Amino acid sequence: MTAPRSPHRDDVLIAVAGFFGGLVLYALGLDTRSGHGVDPRWLLLLPLAVMSGAELLRRSMPNTALAIGCAALLADQFTDGNVATIAMFTDLVYAAVLYGTPAAARRIPAVSMVATAAVTVTALLVFQDAQAVLLGLVFAVVTVAPAWTGVSVRTHRDAAEAARLRAEQTALLAEIDRTQAVTAERARMARELHDMVANHLSAIAIHSTAALSLDDPKTSRDALGVIRENSVDGLAEMRRLIGLLRDSGGGTAPAAAPTLAGVDALLAQAGTNGASSGLEFRLEDAGEAGLALPAPVELAAYRIIQESLTNALKHASPGGVRVALAQREGTLTVEVTSPYGDRPGPRAPGSGAGLVGMRERVALLGGQFESGPVAGGNAGGDGGRIWRVRAELPVDEGNGRA
Repeated sequence: MTAPRSPHRDDVLIAVAGFFGGLVLYALGLDTRSGHGVDPRWLLLLPLAVMSGAELLRRSMPNTALAIGCAALLADQFTDGNVATIAMFTDLVYAAVLYGTPAAARRIPAVSMVATAAVTVTALLVFQDAQAVLLGLVFAVVTVAPAWTGVSVRTHRDAAEAARLRAEQTALLAEIDRTQAVTAERARMARELHDMVANHLSAIAIHSTAALSLDDPKTSRDALGVIRENSVDGLAEMRRLIGLLRDSGGGTAPAAAPTLAGVDALLAQAGTNGASSGLEFRLEDAGEAGLALPAPVELAAYRIIQESLTNALKHASPGGVRVALAQREGTLTVEVTSPYGDRPGPRAPGSGAGLVGMRERVALLGGQFESGPVAGGNAGGDGGRIWRVRAELPVDEGNGRA
């Protein structure tokens, strides 16, 4: 059970001001019904004190404060009466609507209107005088007016709170969108960096290992040539990527994205890098001639082939590496197979990031991706087992999610 909250500072000021204001009116003899209340006259101070105490609860316990106020107002009717008591009661009605529960905020204005009507009708029946309507008007000023004032203030307060919450929610959603955009861009940059540089670094690692392990001048010279070629190409790719990252949108034109037209060059480079490992590369292109592909699809297919060739250079056994492209029924199929088994000679370490990057590229385009060892001897590996990478990419023009 939680301890009751202490009175708000403003509530204390209202209670003190109301009580001392009532004392001043009492001292001056300014009563609401002078000479019509019970004796002695000082009894009017009791409802005043009770009403002042109820003001201390106007914010923390508004319904309880209003109930106490109603009892104090009723008791005040049997004394000479004090204007301060009535004024504080109107404040309790206002506070009960403003700070009370939503149900109380709906119920109090309706009850005050019904009570006003009942008082007016009763006064007319008892006094048989049209001036009794004035009593109803006074009662309305004391109950209906503060109740509906509380409704108006509460409505504006709730509207302001709702607007504040919407603004906070909008800011939160904007921050989430920004974070997701930054994360997606970082993932895209990581894929591009890996796909562009890993091929060259893998070839450098393999041939440098061969040059160190074989005491053959010709082999070492050929390996150094391959290392130099891949170092220059890798450095150029790194400079291009750094230029793209530093470019703020003006000054230099963005570099063109690679296309499937460059697959032949990829295979030629892979053939040079993999000759010492006994790897041969060939392309089987069954695509429809002249049919344009969406840029995101073409870039994804190129990068998947590039990374698959890099993995073949790292891990494949001697034999044939086949790259197959086929396009039918709105789908571009990319399949790369390589010998799978024990591999003699040096091999470069792998981190698994390449497979993750290929899977992400295909997922962004809404395609399907699979990789792993399968049975089949068309790649020329020992034991008839091959490693296959297969991606199916939708080629509809509306696909721009890459």
